[in-house]
Amino acid sequence: MKPVKEKPTDQVAWEQVAEYLRKTLDQDELTHCMRCGFCLPACPTYRETGLEQASPRGRIALMKAVADGIIEPDTAFADQMNLCLGCRACETACPAGVQYGRVLEQARAGIALREPSSRIVRGLRKLFFEHLFPHQHRLRMLGWGLALYRRSGLRWLVRRSGLMRLFPEHLREMEAVMPSASFKGVRERLGGILRPEGAPRGRVGLFRGCIMDVLFTETNCNTARLLVKAGYEVVIPDKQRCCGALHAHAGEEEAAKRLARDNIVAFRDAKVDWIVSNAGGCGAMLVEYVHHFQGDVLMEEDARWFSERVRDISQLVADGIDDLPLKRLEHRVTYQDSCHLRNGMRVTEPRDILRRMPGMTYVELFESDRCCGSAGIYNLTHPEMSKQILDEKMIHVKNTQADILVTSNPGCLLQMKWGIRRAGLEHRMRAVHLADLLMEAVE
Repeated sequence: MKPVKEKPTDQVAWEQVAEYLRKTLDQDELTHCMRCGFCLPACPTYRETGLEQASPRGRIALMKAVADGIIEPDTAFADQMNLCLGCRACETACPAGVQYGRVLEQARAGIALREPSSRIVRGLRKLFFEHLFPHQHRLRMLGWGLALYRRSGLRWLVRRSGLMRLFPEHLREMEAVMPSASFKGVRERLGGILRPEGAPRGRVGLFRGCIMDVLFTETNCNTARLLVKAGYEVVIPDKQRCCGALHAHAGEEEAAKRLARDNIVAFRDAKVDWIVSNAGGCGAMLVEYVHHFQGDVLMEEDARWFSERVRDISQLVADGIDDLPLKRLEHRVTYQDSCHLRNGMRVTEPRDILRRMPGMTYVELFESDRCCGSAGIYNLTHPEMSKQILDEKMIHVKNTQADILVTSNPGCLLQMKWGIRRAGLEHRMRAVHLADLLMEAVE
């Protein structure tokens, strides 16, 4: 079904959405929900609102009612689907094993057929999903522009002139913690192939990501250097693209599949043993490529080959951490989970690594498994809910008395930097990616 281009009437557009959802929502997954409510305490939006319809159980009930033809989808239905952060914490609490993230994506794919009513949301979706993320060279140009903005003194001028006051508060605060962008990514800096140090353990394809390679290029470089230190040959395929996670989570299913096809071909051609990601959001999407091509006779086998090889950087480093030349770092450190790394990939190695690093005092963060409120571009589209979740998180962060907050996803890292600033903790603690902290310790 093609997207609804024109708006004959809002009712007609919603009728088309209803027809699409009745054909595509997975009835088995919806029926598996036992309405037990175990998911409620795990859901950030339910905890903030106390509303049943803002919980996984409530949203599944709404989806099933639409699929059964009991209710028609409307703006209120779309609002509840879009209010969800997609953190998938409910999946780990669900005794029936409902794959909530998948039916949520199906619901959003249907809603995406109808143009959003908000001009801001429409503009953001078009900018990010069509004009930026799929095009690496445009992201490079954006990185060049952001780097020029900082280095030319334009940023100082904008702040001094008061122009920033024209923007909403959350955008002003996020601009203040934005890292320096780069127009040279990891491949441009280190080359396409890096030879291992010591006995080779295997050939790894590095997934560089889109935002990751512009705003966190040094983290990508540190990831490659760590793998080399750990004995892996590192290949960085030039033709790889955005993972498609943001597209899939926003209902842009066909765009996500186009990006996935390109990535599968790029890494299969590189003949790698593993495909490594250093971003939880990207990694969880890469693992699920096989799900997106289920039943596709042309792509399913290649997608399975790809998904079976995806690993987070922490999984490969944990295997050889005792062989890494790590010096003592005397720090009190805590860890904020990336939701998709924990709930999507079920990766547990980061804590183990932090506990084994010489000199580190690890302290567990209360509710570290609760979403930080970043969730892709959620902190832009739902800033108030995002701030509510973040501010509560920072109370727990402050209680750890840690001087380093570690995470494993670029969105979480930016959100944590924002939270540290909002909580007034920037003079006593910092947020870093696990790969960067490990490279600080490598002698």
